[in-house]
Amino acid sequence: VMRRVELIDGLRGYFLVSMLLTHLTFTGGYLLIYANHAQLGFVQDAQGFVFLSGLLVGAIYTKRMERDGFAAAAGKMWRRAFEIYLTMLACLVAVMVLALVLPGAETVWKPQLDRLLEPGMGAKIAALLLLYQPSFFDILPQYIIYLAVAPPLLWLCLTGRGGAVVIGAAVVWLAVQLGLDSPAVAALDGMLAAWQPGLTTRTVFNPLGWQVIFFAAMPIGVAWARRRLDLDAWFAPDRRGPVLLALGVVLFFMAWRLGFTFGLVPDPVTGIFRIFENRPEFSVVFLANFVALGYLVAWVLIVGDRAGSRIVSAAAAALSWFFGLAFFRLLGRHSLQVYAWHVILVYLVIYTDLTFGPFGELAKTAIAVAAIALLPLPALLKERWRSAMERRTAVRPVTET
Repeated sequence: VMRRVELIDGLRGYFLVSMLLTHLTFTGGYLLIYANHAQLGFVQDAQGFVFLSGLLVGAIYTKRMERDGFAAAAGKMWRRAFEIYLTMLACLVAVMVLALVLPGAETVWKPQLDRLLEPGMGAKIAALLLLYQPSFFDILPQYIIYLAVAPPLLWLCLTGRGGAVVIGAAVVWLAVQLGLDSPAVAALDGMLAAWQPGLTTRTVFNPLGWQVIFFAAMPIGVAWARRRLDLDAWFAPDRRGPVLLALGVVLFFMAWRLGFTFGLVPDPVTGIFRIFENRPEFSVVFLANFVALGYLVAWVLIVGDRAGSRIVSAAAAALSWFFGLAFFRLLGRHSLQVYAWHVILVYLVIYTDLTFGPFGELAKTAIAVAAIALLPLPALLKERWRSAMERRTAVRPVTET
């Protein structure tokens, strides 16, 4: 039986592949992008990735904080945040170097790098401070911030105040939805404009909005690590009410998504809906759809054969097999390195398309498949290096006397 941690690795690996397909950009679009589950609702890969990361932070660092104390665990978390920061900088430097080396890359990548390509240092300093983010770096700056502030919040979870952490995260999320963070953003924009005229903050996601799923997941990870997570209380096979409610919410948002795809929603209704569909702020549409779909998938995986339904049993077996594929688990075990590598791959595909394209659908599909095939390269290199180090440690030379 596959262990749950392997299933989480598989989920993270699947999200990485799906993110790659979403980020790949071709002139005129390409059909393979419709294989993404986001085409059927408002749940995207980044949401699942952030949630699982919060879950794992709670699960991994609970034992360390209990065993070694707050300072040791906090130091470990801050070192991990610094590792992510260095990885992000290395990725950024690699892209900037490629922009200088590849003929015409500065022009091709102008929409993604924007003011980072200008002579001034303002945007570059802002990038070092996580205030000016190029396209596709997305969740790396978020993780740095979340890990930096996580230690005291984890300590609250360990001292029986996990509910307060969730409530606090929800209050901050609500404040963002009401625009209460706008004065702080305006102040930051003013500071950046003083460094470089016209410079403003540039982020894909508002970390104050997206933090709600990270810090809501952390107490769950703590309960899991302490073996106090009562799955039957939340995912009992005979309690169909929450499952049917989750299914109804998922189908509701699926109908909206398909309505927009096929142009069935009237313009006045679309205008109202878009108010609640703010992806950078992680508005209520995304939160509600994520909670519903996440609960539904978790219920199917956990209940499985106990549901007394062939459909549920078959769905559980299919999901377990799919997310348990070795390819996905390999990517998930080395998600940081793979994510950084995926950014470089995306930039290279954009360069290829705009320099040598446009391509036909068959060529676009071939390029996308080639990018997926190259995705595990850093994971394979890291595991090979680790195996070599383990063999070197196991076989020590005998000293002659």
